[in-house]
Amino acid sequence: MISRRKFGQVFAAGAAAASLAACSTGGGGPAPAAPAGDDLRAGSGKNTSLGPVRQVKAGLLNVGYAEWGPATGKPVILLHGWPYDPHSYVDVGPLLAAAGYRVIAPYLRGYGPTTFLSKDTFRNGQQAAVALDVIALMDALHLDKVVLGGYDWGVRTADVLSALWPERVKAMVAVSGYGINDLKANKEPLPPAAEYGWWYQYYFATDRGELGYAKYRHDFNKLIWKNVSPKWSFDDATYERMAESFTNPDHVAIVVHNYRWRQSLAPGEPQYDGYEQKLAAGPTIGVPTITIGSDFDGATADGKAYRAKFTGKYEHRTFTGIGHNVPQEAPQPFAKAILDVDRF
Repeated sequence: MISRRKFGQVFAAGAAAASLAACSTGGGGPAPAAPAGDDLRAGSGKNTSLGPVRQVKAGLLNVGYAEWGPATGKPVILLHGWPYDPHSYVDVGPLLAAAGYRVIAPYLRGYGPTTFLSKDTFRNGQQAAVALDVIALMDALHLDKVVLGGYDWGVRTADVLSALWPERVKAMVAVSGYGINDLKANKEPLPPAAEYGWWYQYYFATDRGELGYAKYRHDFNKLIWKNVSPKWSFDDATYERMAESFTNPDHVAIVVHNYRWRQSLAPGEPQYDGYEQKLAAGPTIGVPTITIGSDFDGATADGKAYRAKFTGKYEHRTFTGIGHNVPQEAPQPFAKAILDVDRF
């Protein structure tokens, strides 16, 4: 999920809201503040099916992905987080398809129908490995340059792609802003309230936690949904559609390695060292970007904490009353951000 320093502020008060009507294309400043209304959730839950899930061999994986829109449309890749899957974009995809885009939402490694081509491949959840999966997917689908959108693991992946391979990214929508992991900073202790918010990280660091997640992942992840999106009244059917992805045979290994690697409790792989060294420097991102803050981000929802990391054309929007799964909770304003950033 997002950085440890942000997670401890989940229940803090958000900054000024920006309604869908206020989310207009513009310059580099923040969107005008306006009272948040029900329009932020308009269209949420309208669709329930991703349609036929496609498969393509890409890099180390056989990637499952949802697709909407014409094959000749401008390509958009939408990246999900933990514990979610491409159903986060079940309403966003059709909106963008109706605007003429080719929309692709892959299942990340360890989720749903995405599987490793070899049983001998290390089940690695580190940020560079996941980002290279997306590069491999783009190559397999013959996509030279795409618009990216993401939240949670997805925003981290989009940020890594934009920082290391900016020539492959036309523009980006980044929920919670800058998610690139800083392993050195992650070793520093936080105030108790912030550490409390990161409880599951310490659970995953133990053998008991790994066994517990394997045994109770269905209820575990539903609890995470409720904690990080307390105002989202999702029903059981909505959760169950995504919970299928957590039965992937590599899911537990990928999730546990991701969080252990982030705390320097598990090693990465040497072939990614060069990329991780570049990411450790905290690179800035020059591609056109719209960042989105929500209630989940607490005191950082206004985007000021990471504004300096984005050096290209930029805008920030704040969605008050929306939790962590922004594209599914607020599909229309998220889709509008994709449309707007593509015009930057």
